[in-house]
Amino acid sequence: MKITIFGGGGFIGSTIADRLLKDNHELRIFERPRVEPYRQFSESENVEWLTGDLMSVYDVSNAIDGVDVVLHLVSTTLPKNSNDDPIYDVQSNLIASLQLLNAMVVKHVGKIVFISSGGTVYGNPLYLPINENHPTEPRVSYGITKLAIEKYLLMFQELHGIKANILRVANPFGERQRVETAQGVVGVFLSKAIKNQPIEIWGDGSVTRDYLYISDVAEAFARAISYDGVKSVFNISSGVGTSLNEMIVLLERTLGRAVVCNYRPGRAFDVSVSVLDNSLARQELGWEPQVSIEQGLIKTADWMRKGLI
Repeated sequence: MKITIFGGGGFIGSTIADRLLKDNHELRIFERPRVEPYRQFSESENVEWLTGDLMSVYDVSNAIDGVDVVLHLVSTTLPKNSNDDPIYDVQSNLIASLQLLNAMVVKHVGKIVFISSGGTVYGNPLYLPINENHPTEPRVSYGITKLAIEKYLLMFQELHGIKANILRVANPFGERQRVETAQGVVGVFLSKAIKNQPIEIWGDGSVTRDYLYISDVAEAFARAISYDGVKSVFNISSGVGTSLNEMIVLLERTLGRAVVCNYRPGRAFDVSVSVLDNSLARQELGWEPQVSIEQGLIKTADWMRKGLI
C-alpha cells in the first residue's frame, strides 16, 4: 500500500515507518520544514520525504495525493502544557485535522489511522483496567482535543465512508524519544539517571501509568493498517500499571546502582492511576505486547548510552 505518515520523522512515527517498510509499503513521510530524515534510506526502501505545514490545505492535499492510507501522528502540544493555551491546541490540532479529513474526501483516500491518547482521554478511572467503553472525561486540553478529533473521524467515517481506526496509546517509551522536550517519564528519568542527575517526582510517587515499549506501538499500527473489521477504537497498552516509585526501582535494577530522587508537590491535573485494558486489540487486531517494561528499559538505556559516547 501507499501510505502518508504525518509526523513520520518523530519518536513514534519513525519507528512505525521502519516497521511498515518491513512489509514493503510505499511511504510518504510528512514533517515540519527543516526537519531532516531520521536516517538514510536504502534504494530498496520506497520512501518519499516531504516537509510542509499541517495547517496548509495545499501542502496536505499534495501529501495525500494518490495514497491508500493516512497515518495521523501529529500533535503540537503535550499533556503538561496544553492547558497553557487551549486555543492554540484547538487551532493547531483540531482545525488541522479537520482540514486533513476534508482533503481526504476530495482526494478519495479511504482510510486513516489516528494516534489518540490512552493516558488522557479517559480522565479519572471509574474502574480498572480501563476499556474502550469507559466514560471519557479528560482533564487537560490535550485529551479534550484528541477526543474531539476522534469524534470527527467517526463522523467522516459515517458521512464519507473513510474507514477510521483510532489507537488510544498508553505511555510509549524507547529509542528516539526526545528527552529535551520532556517527552515521557521513562525517557526523562532514564536520561537523568544515566547522567547521575537527580530525578524530580511530582507527588509521593504513587502516580501509576501503563508503559508500552515503542516497537509494540509500531506493531499495533502495522496491524491497524490492514484491519478491515467493524471496530474503530482500540486501547494499545501493556495492561500493567507501574507507579513512579516502582519505575525508580526498575531503573536502579537496569543501571545496577541507586538513583537520587527529589519529591515535589503533586500536580492538580495528574490522574492518579491509568491502566488500560488491551483485550479488544488482542481480539480484533491479533496484537499483543511482546516487550516487557524491564526489557524495554534495557534496550532504551543501551541506546541512550550510545548517544553519550
